[in-house]
Amino acid sequence: MPLSEHEQRILEEIEQRLAEEDPRLAEAVSRTSLYTHLARRIRWSSLAFLAGFVMLMLFPVSLWVAALGFGVMLLSALLVYRYLKQLGKDQLRALQESGRFSVAAILARLTGRFGGTSEPRAK
Repeated sequence: MPLSEHEQRILEEIEQRLAEEDPRLAEAVSRTSLYTHLARRIRWSSLAFLAGFVMLMLFPVSLWVAALGFGVMLLSALLVYRYLKQLGKDQLRALQESGRFSVAAILARLTGRFGGTSEPRAK
């Protein structure tokens, strides 16, 4: 639902005051978006997954460390799935088409391949 002219004017005044009072905050808010926030979280979750894998490989050292590593891997994988789901299909397509090398782009491609897209393959 679009804002009325009066509401739009009030919103612009609030934005202007914020920019005057705290320009660094206004700049930081204008630079970030939901996509960048979720992409950062996906990267951190992927690093946690790798850390959990390393912990799992320490199985000969300690069974408890390996079990904790498995738990870290499971939790981080679930978080990556949740964040990819929050991104939405349009943003996942944009990641796929961008061709940039990032963990999010790789996970988006994997989600597209194994996520149930039923496109017929040429034989």
